[in-house]
Amino acid sequence: MLDIVKSNWVFKKHKNFRAGIEANISRLKRSFGLSCCTWTGWAGFRQYLWSAIVSYNLLVLARRMLETAWPGST
Repeated sequence: MLDIVKSNWVFKKHKNFRAGIEANISRLKRSFGLSCCTWTGWAGFRQYLWSAIVSYNLLVLARRMLETAWPGST
């Protein structure tokens, strides 16, 4: 355990949170093309980033709605 936190429970919570965030970033890079932005300028980069994030969130919501409508289908 690191010396940053005194509680093992807090350390595990933080470790799991970070793993989840890194998994989401990896998914955005692999599936939604965030590893290489082809739009130019700061405004283009922001639009590219937002479009990828919104697409990812829509996909996650659709999968969750599908799972609640038909459990075990995914």
